Amino acid sequence: MLFPVPDRIRKVRDEVHAFMTERVEPAEPVLNAGGEESRDALLRLRGEAKEAGLWALGHPAGLGGGGLPFLDYVYVNEVQGRSEWGQLALGTFTLQDSLMLHQYASPRWRERYLAPMVQGEVSPSFAMTEPDVAGSDPTGLRTTAELDGDHWVIRGRKWFTTGAAQAAYTTVMCRTEPDAASPHRAFSMIIVPTDTPGYRIVRETPVLGLHGGHYEVAYEDVRVPADNLLGPRGHGFVIAQERLGPGRIFHCMRWLGQAQRAFELMCARLDSRVAFGGPLSAKQLMQQHVFDSYTQIQAARLLTLQAAEQIDAGDLSLGQGARIEIGAIKVVGARMLHDVIDRAVQVHGAAGLTDDTPLSRMYRHAREARLYDGPDEVHIQSTARRILRKMAS
Repeated sequence: MLFPVPDRIRKVRDEVHAFMTERVEPAEPVLNAGGEESRDALLRLRGEAKEAGLWALGHPAGLGGGGLPFLDYVYVNEVQGRSEWGQLALGTFTLQDSLMLHQYASPRWRERYLAPMVQGEVSPSFAMTEPDVAGSDPTGLRTTAELDGDHWVIRGRKWFTTGAAQAAYTTVMCRTEPDAASPHRAFSMIIVPTDTPGYRIVRETPVLGLHGGHYEVAYEDVRVPADNLLGPRGHGFVIAQERLGPGRIFHCMRWLGQAQRAFELMCARLDSRVAFGGPLSAKQLMQQHVFDSYTQIQAARLLTLQAAEQIDAGDLSLGQGARIEIGAIKVVGARMLHDVIDRAVQVHGAAGLTDDTPLSRMYRHAREARLYDGPDEVHIQSTARRILRKMAS
């Protein structure tokens, strides 16, 4: 299976690639610096994306988006992933939240948030992990929500709530069914507007020295109406899995975009850098870096597209038939991303450790990939178990 880019999507994919390389990537130094100038630059890019017809391509047309089918958007997502700013500049950062809201929220919340979110006028945030609970076992989450009359009262603490300081609301995973027979039926998701009394941002938590907008948030007797419940009671993990299945495909495709960019930088450096009487590209050890990176990228791309095709052919939300493939690509993709960027840093020598290239920042983000959406160890264990059950049947 070659999985070539389909002709029907090639034009828009090329347009997104050009937008990334010609507009977003050159703007990264300003975007990374933060502050008012960064905000202005991002707003300018968003306006340009809308004018070019490249805004919110993966969102359903009925919600005001570009309406690309899932598998078509997967191909676009790879080139969009060349920069960490791609999702924000092109209006796709909110895709998972808008789909979740559209499917499970009450009419009141869909009317309030959906259209503005797709247009980039408001942003969401998602709160699941907690500082004192092993993220590898989310059934241990301690944040609770108790029904008091017609209001939920939420108590607890979450962290790594990305974008909480700018978000209009946070979707919070809470323990609402303490007597549930299954620990996976003990949790629900509840919408909490960020201006609700008791919603308190404790701090921003830099990750490997980067301020990426990840926040620790305390929920101190937060009261929200009962209809802020997202979906049925006790269905928090069901909704989370529907969010995470396609989401992991999107992660892996963006990682491929990052790795491809690092690979291009590495090859250009090998051709331009002269040492010991010739270009680095003539050295066999450097050629090994090229070979290893190329094969890792290609293998990860094929695995990811295979998983995406299986999801697209079956249950798009749950991806039940693709659980093995999704678990595999999460681990393989994260390792590939780290390894390729690491080699690119090595080839650049001292320059690779500085901010003279994007590699230093990319390298630090790559290390995150082996932890978020579940650590490698959990995916390896669960995927191996599924393979063994399948082989024994």
